[in-house]
Amino acid sequence: MTVMISPNPDKQLADVIAVRAAQILLNHGSHVLMREELQASCNTMGVSYLPEKECLQQADVILTIGGDGTILHEANLTLEYKKPILGVNLGRCGFLATCEVDEMETKLAAVARGEYSLDSRMLLYARVLGEDNWKGHALNDVVVTKGRLQQAIDFSIYCDDILVEHYRGDGVIVATPTGSTAYSLAAGGPILDSRTKGIVVTPICPHSLASPAMVFAQERKINICVGQVADDEVFLSCDGVSGYPMRAGATAEIRLSNQIVQLITFGNADQFQAIDQKLRSRR
Repeated sequence: MTVMISPNPDKQLADVIAVRAAQILLNHGSHVLMREELQASCNTMGVSYLPEKECLQQADVILTIGGDGTILHEANLTLEYKKPILGVNLGRCGFLATCEVDEMETKLAAVARGEYSLDSRMLLYARVLGEDNWKGHALNDVVVTKGRLQQAIDFSIYCDDILVEHYRGDGVIVATPTGSTAYSLAAGGPILDSRTKGIVVTPICPHSLASPAMVFAQERKINICVGQVADDEVFLSCDGVSGYPMRAGATAEIRLSNQIVQLITFGNADQFQAIDQKLRSRR
């Protein structure tokens, strides 16, 4: 088993945990790779330090050290390589990271033996219609939201080119089942089973007493049209990255991607255990 370890440089102790993870994997017979720029901070005998592209090509599994944001970053970075991802959680919640630091000895040994399951997660594909045809992918969500403007913005929601809702508020979240426990949940959206094949559309701070979140089948195409607004004051982002400015009248098209991300799991109820242990404990 060849494992690429990718620590988040912005997380305290990530390098220390990465070294510990490498030692566990090496002790159980795995070949361990890291990006060559990590050699100074994560120098470990037995680890191969290579250019990132070579690591991604050679790895059977990618091990991230950080939070869910680290997994989202790695998932988008590595789409073309189609390698499964396991996250060691150093974040606050860690719904996608199915290994806690105190579980590394057991779970990384299982990875080295190939004793794990793969959970395929759908992605959203988003593009801004127009001349430049901006596009991106999202494992969690696609968000259209206002920038510095204080006033609410008008958004029209279309499903398969049929108008289904009009929102006036701060923005709109289009989430996958994976992302239903993230920003969409905070905005009042429902939690979906990660195996559900659906898309959640949740308004952000709607100026209405009746603007519920809506769930659409994954085959649907969702269009979000921006109403009158000052130029460059509404932005589209995928998984919280790469805010793209949308002008008045611009339309974002969001649909199921033809790609998936595979997450490593060790049980059928990992998502619900995370909800029970990490959400309920925050009451």
